[in-house]
Amino acid sequence: MKQKDTILQILGGIAPTIATALGGPLAGVATKALADKLLDRPDATEAEVEAAILGASPQDLLKLKEAEADLERHLIDAGIEIEQIAANDRDSARKRQMALKDRVPGILAALVLIGFFSVIAYLLKYGLPPASAEILALLIGGLSVGFTQILNYYFGSSAGSKNKDVMIERIKATSGAKP
Repeated sequence: MKQKDTILQILGGIAPTIATALGGPLAGVATKALADKLLDRPDATEAEVEAAILGASPQDLLKLKEAEADLERHLIDAGIEIEQIAANDRDSARKRQMALKDRVPGILAALVLIGFFSVIAYLLKYGLPPASAEILALLIGGLSVGFTQILNYYFGSSAGSKNKDVMIERIKATSGAKP
């Protein structure tokens, strides 16, 4: 689990579209794109791709950027918009909650928020204890992701959508694709 989080963090900074795709229904396409660019073998296993990412050289980081651009062009050509898929997923969850009048998502959101701010308050008051620093760092990371997901669920992610639209327009302009 920790290794996959590290890989997603690496990709999130270098190739955010690939990182997003790996977390959704396009994971196979993203893995194949990475295998093709990093290992010159589209049929490489997920473990081989993970090892290549973790041991990436500066040249490999350039290959990751190329894989990102190739995947974005492929998705544009196929008419697939990752942000739209994510937005539809959030929308279906919201509709389910409204239809069922389910209180569980709200309760879980409240618990995550209380946990997040409790941990932050603890750290501000007492600092990071050396004996449990690694475990606390994992907890903070998990709570931070949950915090972000809660905000996206309840308030949307229009800033992310806008940034994705700008990036897609740049790709279309540089690749010669028609809008």
